[in-house]
Amino acid sequence: MHMSDALISPQVGLSMWAVAAGLIGLSARKVGNDVDNRKVPMMGVMAAFVFAAQMINFSIPGTGSSGHIGGGMLLAILLGPYAAFLVMASILTVQALFFADGGLLALGCNIINLGLFPCFIAYPLIYKRIVGEKAGNAAIMAGAIIASVVGLQLGALGVVIETVLSGISELPFRLFLYMMMPIHLAIGVVEGVATALVVTFVRTVHPEIAGSAAKQVSAAPGAMAKTIIILLTVAALTGGIVSWFASGDPDGLEWSIAKVTGNEEVENVSRIHKRLGDVQNRTSILPDYAFRESGDEETGAAQAGHGWPDINTGTSVSGLVGASITVMAVLLIGMVLKRLKRRTS
Repeated sequence: MHMSDALISPQVGLSMWAVAAGLIGLSARKVGNDVDNRKVPMMGVMAAFVFAAQMINFSIPGTGSSGHIGGGMLLAILLGPYAAFLVMASILTVQALFFADGGLLALGCNIINLGLFPCFIAYPLIYKRIVGEKAGNAAIMAGAIIASVVGLQLGALGVVIETVLSGISELPFRLFLYMMMPIHLAIGVVEGVATALVVTFVRTVHPEIAGSAAKQVSAAPGAMAKTIIILLTVAALTGGIVSWFASGDPDGLEWSIAKVTGNEEVENVSRIHKRLGDVQNRTSILPDYAFRESGDEETGAAQAGHGWPDINTGTSVSGLVGASITVMAVLLIGMVLKRLKRRTS
């Protein structure tokens, strides 16, 4: 669901940037009030885990489309909504700057669609009410699936509204909505199942984590260290090896655009779109999660073989580098918040 700049007008893009910036500031203040030396590492490892997980597109049978987990619900359950939103914003920023995944102008939209709806709406209003504080695995599964579906449906609706309000593409509201909502319903179910499985596993290793993780991740340092090591290992394996097995089908957004227009992408048209595209070309070290091919406009991902699995060194390096950059970015944010907390206290 990573939107490109070509879908977004400068007015809509900057407005969503402002909303995202306000929510980032609010989340930073909330997280800074209870940040400690054990919560910050958990935020970092979850950032790496979700970054790697987002690289794994799974095929949706009978559609010719694919999807990947958003990760917002998983982050909210294990970290709390405010820390989850900060982590999601960090992941999306790293993806846009260093991997050309999602546009720079559309970054605010992507943060809202993938961060706000699962973290601040679906998690507190649906997941927590279903699961409660001492629920079993069945309740976690039900809560994760329903909340993930709602979060992704709202995110898909956000994509459609932001695109139509921008008015720079030929995507009509009703038809675009008709394509986006069902395909992201299927993606939401898969994400819910995956989220529940991860949460259930983490609870077996670190039983203190149930539903209000924002207050619980600082307990049991031995269990926390074990959880972090396991999740880091899984993130490295996912980004480095499992990513070879990702589906080559277009994702839900690309598939929906193709069904409406006949093309998976919309071309950038304005001067600001082209300038931001040039900036992104300069900052992206591994565009489309592959090595940049010198002397050729196409990326290594476009030139790689389309067999499955696609054993690609560039993809492995992208997964490991991206996870590492994301961890460092989140740890840096945590260090800044801890320092600000010490100064204010």
